[in-house]
Amino acid sequence: MKRIRRSAAVLAALALALPLPVAAAGTAVAATPPAAVAAAPAHAAVRLELSRPTGPYAIGRSTLHLADTSRRDPWVPSAGARELMVSMYYPAHAGSGDSAPAPYMTTKEARLLLEKQKLGRTFPPELLSGTRTHARTAARPLAGKHPLVVLSPGFSLNRATLSLLSEELASRGYVVALVDHAYESFGTAFPGGRTLTCVACDVAESAPTEEDARKVMAKVADGRAADVSFVIDELTGHRRDAGRAGTAGTASPARKFSRLIDARRIGMAGHSIGGNSAAAAMAGDRRIRAGVNMDGTFFSRVPRSGLDGRPFLMLGSKAGHSPGSEDTSWPEDWRKLDGWKRWLTVADAGHFTFIDLPVLAAQVGVSDPSAPLSGKRSGEITRDYVGAFFDQHLRGIHRPVLDGPTAANPEVTFNSP
Repeated sequence: MKRIRRSAAVLAALALALPLPVAAAGTAVAATPPAAVAAAPAHAAVRLELSRPTGPYAIGRSTLHLADTSRRDPWVPSAGARELMVSMYYPAHAGSGDSAPAPYMTTKEARLLLEKQKLGRTFPPELLSGTRTHARTAARPLAGKHPLVVLSPGFSLNRATLSLLSEELASRGYVVALVDHAYESFGTAFPGGRTLTCVACDVAESAPTEEDARKVMAKVADGRAADVSFVIDELTGHRRDAGRAGTAGTASPARKFSRLIDARRIGMAGHSIGGNSAAAAMAGDRRIRAGVNMDGTFFSRVPRSGLDGRPFLMLGSKAGHSPGSEDTSWPEDWRKLDGWKRWLTVADAGHFTFIDLPVLAAQVGVSDPSAPLSGKRSGEITRDYVGAFFDQHLRGIHRPVLDGPTAANPEVTFNSP
């Protein structure tokens, strides 16, 4: 990637989007580790493991490769149709499926992620890729119609980084579609032995002005919104736009999931730009009944008319997304939300708090002093509040944890600007 010098304004815009720390003004954009990250001990006897899901159901997992033939890839048009990788999680019969847990990510995906995070010497890629999950490939699905939640990862991160939340929701009775968007992660494996890297990151980092950088990130969010509508088309067999070309229909490999999904109960959540994408997807697709933004700047803005009264949860770090913080998109778009809404911030949290990485890093003694919330609490807070939100708004189960502050979660502040 061409390394160029850029202004503080552009760096500030990228810092809101990239999960990587960004170099100071006047220097080249660089992927550098957080300051004073604690060193990890030897890993010889360590196997990383996702937190055990709390729901009553076993978990199945299946992988889909989807191609939207109505759209060219926005980052590499010569590649042809827009491609997506989707991990489907679902409640399953205990004891069914493969004897070994489903894999976490490929070793190459892990190596690319760790190298870009400057953690290649701290984490062997085999350690990360070998993370133990709780899902089983080819497990027999539980009969019935279940709510669907679509998840979208942070910019530059692959979908595996939201595995903990995916497993948690599936264990509670949700079908989960965890989406990887082509050319928007440091490395995602696709069929044919391909591992696609982050062309969109290069475009964002080469933006000459802050306005240009924000336009790139808005393009990411809007593109993901279109991706998600396509995924819903494929999974339900019903297109939002009956006149749109595509592959939805009986021939789609996703069509088999239609018998498991209640198309009247669909939600979306995402981390970072994936959270912004949840709002963008809701703005364009009324089938999505509820949404969650986990620590993501609203580069693609909520419409002035709101989201037609649909519920939305904003869950972020106290340092980055409290009222009065640098990211002004949260208070501005909060005012546009016209349905049930909550703005929650978490003390001692960082941008990564809401994904798998703090949970896994803690198991080998790696921590970031700038975000001292423990890995255990990071996972618990994300699981509890996102799960409660979808229980309340897709299943009609009142969850008091959403009513206000609780003694059990002293880190969480309810903001009412």
